[in-house]
Amino acid sequence: MVTFNLMITAEVKCGNCGEVTEKESYVMLGELVPIPKSRGQANLVQKCKFCGREGTITMIPKSGRYLTGDDCEAGKFVRLMSFDCRGLEPVDYSFGGDQWKIITTAGTVFENVDLSDGDWADYDEKKKMPTSVGNLQARFE
Repeated sequence: MVTFNLMITAEVKCGNCGEVTEKESYVMLGELVPIPKSRGQANLVQKCKFCGREGTITMIPKSGRYLTGDDCEAGKFVRLMSFDCRGLEPVDYSFGGDQWKIITTAGTVFENVDLSDGDWADYDEKKKMPTSVGNLQARFE
């Protein structure tokens, strides 16, 4: 089972002009910022450097589920999180950072796993066998 600490790192595209950010944007569930000229809040408020339009992304709690070993073996994509996107669209996801938690079928927990290389491996002492994650892929729908 693979979980994450409710933070995404992604390139985002402006819904107005189509410009894609040069740098990755960070969106964290626990961080809400006020939306200018509004009473609302969002996890990300960002202005397009090209056209100047502002957009927001709000993470929707409890809208996804854990990725399991069965999902991986079946080659399934699973919804980890849903977003309310207004004027911004995530286009490319980064697995970077040490935000991941790996729980093996034996219940061994590996905290703060960095999947930025797309692969990870360690040894599960409980099961006396190697444990790994590889061939990571992500998509936004």
